[in-house]
Amino acid sequence: MERDVRVAAVQMHHVAGRKDENLAKIEWFVRRAAQQGVELAVFPECCVTGYWHLRHLSRQQLEALAEPVPDGPTTQTLRRWAQQYGVSIGAGFIEREGNRLYNTYVVALADGAWHRHRKLHAFVSPHLSCGDQFTVFDTPHGFRAAVLICYDNNLIENARCCALAGAEVLLAPHQTGGCDSGSPLAMGRIDPKLWHERHQNPGALLAEFQGDKGRGWLMRWLPARAHDNGLFLIFANGVGLDDDEVRTGNAMILDCYGRILVESRAIEDDMVVADLPSGLRPRCTGVRWMRARRPELYGALVQRTGQERDTRSVRFDHLTGDAASRK
Repeated sequence: MERDVRVAAVQMHHVAGRKDENLAKIEWFVRRAAQQGVELAVFPECCVTGYWHLRHLSRQQLEALAEPVPDGPTTQTLRRWAQQYGVSIGAGFIEREGNRLYNTYVVALADGAWHRHRKLHAFVSPHLSCGDQFTVFDTPHGFRAAVLICYDNNLIENARCCALAGAEVLLAPHQTGGCDSGSPLAMGRIDPKLWHERHQNPGALLAEFQGDKGRGWLMRWLPARAHDNGLFLIFANGVGLDDDEVRTGNAMILDCYGRILVESRAIEDDMVVADLPSGLRPRCTGVRWMRARRPELYGALVQRTGQERDTRSVRFDHLTGDAASRK
């Protein structure tokens, strides 16, 4: 990193299918970010289109919601705002290219450039194709960035590949927390009643957000991705009711040692801001450890074991009772 840079992570409650309303909320946050001297604002996965309801949509309905990149209206709007406000913006929606649909995240840079990441491990709909490449790029802010969308971050190889490609800052947009994951020790559903009654009883919802269904689960692995790879990590997440699940927010920014620089304890929309100290990274643990790598020993990492499965079957096996995938 060439210099210190101020960044923001946003947690927001989207309205399913209402791109106009969601974009209006994004612009409101971008204005706030600009007022605070933020250079990069990271928004959640599929924050423009909505997320969990996508699993109910037909192919035709998804196509109607999707847009081309970069010529579609959402990308053009993000690019215009990035230059107008002087803030680079990352936001997610459904992309259409030819006969393929993707869960895509566009980063519109303040200098007019743009980059696109297609989720590598898409599972919310069988109509969505998975991306097939990592997204690592230079920014006008003096650092090299990467994007991994939600489930992409769960696989340690993905974060390492981004770091090996020179990434210094990882943008990690999510729709997570409160998920019916199928694992007794990973998240778990939150009663939607707590969301609807959040104004009368905010403490009950906050306890779930800060417990193992939210922050507790994140703390088992997000710091590891940052620390082991020497990456600053910007975690942006949905918050509130997402179809029949409740997202837990917990927007946070971690340094390259995996320490939390700032985090949200809000139970509704929020933005957290932090300065990434450039002098911290050159000798941080992850960077030094990667210099000691012995790639000649790692051939097993690119060999199939026979246990690999499509992300969709791994994610939803607990709903079908497929015990074979849990072995």
